Amino acid sequence: MGDSVSQPSLDEVRWTRLTEKQRACLDLLLVRQTSKQIARRLGISKPTVDQRLTAARGILGATNRDEAAVLYARLKQTYDRIPYDPVQLPYPANEVPPVVSDTKPGNVMVLEDSAATPGGSTSRNCWRHDHDLKARILIMAAMLVVAVILILAGLGIAQALTRLVSG
Repeated sequence: MGDSVSQPSLDEVRWTRLTEKQRACLDLLLVRQTSKQIARRLGISKPTVDQRLTAARGILGATNRDEAAVLYARLKQTYDRIPYDPVQLPYPANEVPPVVSDTKPGNVMVLEDSAATPGGSTSRNCWRHDHDLKARILIMAAMLVVAVILILAGLGIAQALTRLVSG
């Protein structure tokens, strides 16, 4: 009775046990940053950096910072790879790529990623083409109300400052 589920290697276990925060500290350790520099860069305290690096050293089984950096670099090279879609990979010379027979424009799925487009943000989604006229008018009315409130607030602040200065 062989076990069909393969057991993860020790390196894989170590990689999965590292937290994102520990990895962030270790990434900066790889570029020879001190704990103080890492703390500044991540916006945390130096003792927090030292604590995360000590915990990471324990997970990696390293005795010092340099050994932890070397072990982490090896693990990162193995386990921190971007998975590729097989469609984007070139086919070997001895293999023929599959032929897609139905490529009519109506059958092609288009994915849009606002983060990938320059200047793309979620605020631009309010002007999507699929909003009907009623929704667009509602959005414009909401923007008008916000603009009026901002103008009135500015005038109120200006009036208060004028009274304060004039005595």
